[in-house]
Amino acid sequence: MKKIGQKSISALCEDIDIFQNAEALYEILETFFDGILISDGAGNVQYINDSYVRNTGIEKKEIIGLNIRELVNPEWMKQSAVLLALEEKRPVSFYHITKNGNHVISTGNPLFKDGKIVRVVVNTRDLPEIYALRQELEKAKAMEKLYLEQLESQKEEQIVIKNPKMQAVYAMAEKVASFDTTVLITGESGVGKELVAKQMHVKNRIRSEKPFVTINCGAIPENLLESELFGYEDGSFTGGIKGGKKGLIENCEGGTLFLDEIGEMSLNLQVKLLRVLENRSITRIGGSSEIAIDVRFLAATNRDLEKMVNENLFREDLLYRLNVINIKVPNLKERVDEIAPLALNFLNKFNRKYSMDKKLSFEVMRELEIHEWKGNVRELSNVIENMVVLSNNEYLQLDDVPWLKKDISGDLEHKKGLQNMLDDYEKQILLNAKEKYGSSRKMAAVLKADQSTIVRKLKKHGI
Repeated sequence: MKKIGQKSISALCEDIDIFQNAEALYEILETFFDGILISDGAGNVQYINDSYVRNTGIEKKEIIGLNIRELVNPEWMKQSAVLLALEEKRPVSFYHITKNGNHVISTGNPLFKDGKIVRVVVNTRDLPEIYALRQELEKAKAMEKLYLEQLESQKEEQIVIKNPKMQAVYAMAEKVASFDTTVLITGESGVGKELVAKQMHVKNRIRSEKPFVTINCGAIPENLLESELFGYEDGSFTGGIKGGKKGLIENCEGGTLFLDEIGEMSLNLQVKLLRVLENRSITRIGGSSEIAIDVRFLAATNRDLEKMVNENLFREDLLYRLNVINIKVPNLKERVDEIAPLALNFLNKFNRKYSMDKKLSFEVMRELEIHEWKGNVRELSNVIENMVVLSNNEYLQLDDVPWLKKDISGDLEHKKGLQNMLDDYEKQILLNAKEKYGSSRKMAAVLKADQSTIVRKLKKHGI
């Protein structure tokens, strides 16, 4: 038996004699995704499949047995592919809007015998479905490209440096890496200031093999922070280590000390840190002798230190000492092109950590790219971990995204009612689709609804 495919409809009808009867042919045509109509050489409709009914809104009982000329009308059948094929005696195609409002492409193919048209085969394709399939293909290709790029990047480095602003940041960091000048790294919380500091340490030809020590000035109480930084002599504290203890600055000898959240440091400690930066020596708590140090100092903050100086919350002389070179790290919304590779980095990280094999869908990736990210890269990491742990899906879906989850129990407690809850959910779906796809036509294709329905619902919700 000959191989039958979507492109061989006309040939299939022409070779109808290879089947026992026409019924066998029609059973096969019912499986086609395209809408199929078959007429005789006079335009009398002999058969339509279920896909034709779906595409056009014309029921079988309304058309089978009738001549197509009886159905032509100025509203929903201004032209007919059957009649055009009969008139022009060649394959014809045209675009039109069907009875149920669908936008379709109809193609009529005349079949000849002894020079006369004995049959016309029409196939119809719903344009939104075609667009949706094309979009799905484009999404698959886009995700494939992202995953391939991620595999390549993993061979080279883990740090994502794709955005031009971030490229400038790391270029500056590498340029000053081998100088012992103090650098102040600024930017919102969670943008990756510590990564920049680590990169400067790694690129320092002399200090890269020595310790890189990070201390969060806002996470440790003032009295403990001082002892952590400077150490203490024997007998300085009740319960202290016998013989005293070296501080982080001493333990970082030859390496790099990264003072994160420097804006949280008390004025008292700021004075002592300023002395260290000026004299390159420290004095332990309870001690009297100075200890020379060889340490590279880097600092970071998400606060406006100049404003803090004006408010007497930060020493101006210390700011000058720290801010010899300033590197500002942009927030995540300024580097949208890095969200996808960062998300894949975190996905790989948490898949390994939790022995999972989760994957990101295209819709989720686009949702991540339009999110505000007030917590920046740190928030992105937390969101990916949340989805990997909580999702039951192999491919992470939109309903796995934390901020898209609907708190139905809260609605029930407030007795909003089923209709109000459904309206709220419908509105949220439309808002998300509107933001991503823009036009009602694209929204209708993705949501698998009539464009007129989408327009009506947008008006209903005031979108």
